[in-house]
Amino acid sequence: MVQNTAASSSKKQNGIKHCGLALILLATLAACSTPSGPDSNPAQPSGPGYYTVQKGDTLSSIARKFRRSNSDIIAWNKLSDPNDIKVDQVLRVLPQGARSASAASSKTTPRSVDSADTAAAAGDEKDPVDWTWPASGQSSGGVGQGKKGLDIFGQLGQPVLAAAAGKVMYSGSGIRGYGNLVIIKHSSKLLSVYAHNKTIVVKEGQMVRKGQQIAEMGKSDSNAVKLYFEIRRQGKPVDPSLFLPSR
Repeated sequence: MVQNTAASSSKKQNGIKHCGLALILLATLAACSTPSGPDSNPAQPSGPGYYTVQKGDTLSSIARKFRRSNSDIIAWNKLSDPNDIKVDQVLRVLPQGARSASAASSKTTPRSVDSADTAAAAGDEKDPVDWTWPASGQSSGGVGQGKKGLDIFGQLGQPVLAAAAGKVMYSGSGIRGYGNLVIIKHSSKLLSVYAHNKTIVVKEGQMVRKGQQIAEMGKSDSNAVKLYFEIRRQGKPVDPSLFLPSR
């Protein structure tokens, strides 16, 4: 009985440790649920720089709308649980003293290349990464369309490839909005993200080669068969077209 209890306790602790690691790794990816009831706190701020959560919003979609990172929104609003934003909750979406949120969201001036993205694409001499396309097919997305990832459309079951050599840091379906998800770490600063897969053929902790199959294309948590692909530098998405070779 004592041995069984100890084994159960050890298994529980390992599960908690694994969950904690995944939460840290995916903090900037988590798509948030939207409970139907309004926030019970009546004293909420309003005005320039604030946004009222609407039905269907997620933390990620709000951050994309105002061209901010998830971590910015979390920090400005002191969110203890970023998965628990609610309809009618008011969030600060711009830093103190910035232009109004409506002006930011209605801006239509085309943006060529983010200087931060350009610097990231130049790479860190200590972390050289050789990239390839993760799948064949028509792609859309990128800077200027409210997000920095790419949708690559293809056929159900089509191979999804590691865009560069690295270590599988996450393999699972625990993040709402991403379906069957793989995250690969390529260097101390660079990760790649592969979402909406049909099946995953690699495991966490596995080392993979550039071009190695890691999944099959699908439509988990999506209304179309596609791969949603991101490259992240220090947790923040950057324009993949600055890293991937021409094709």
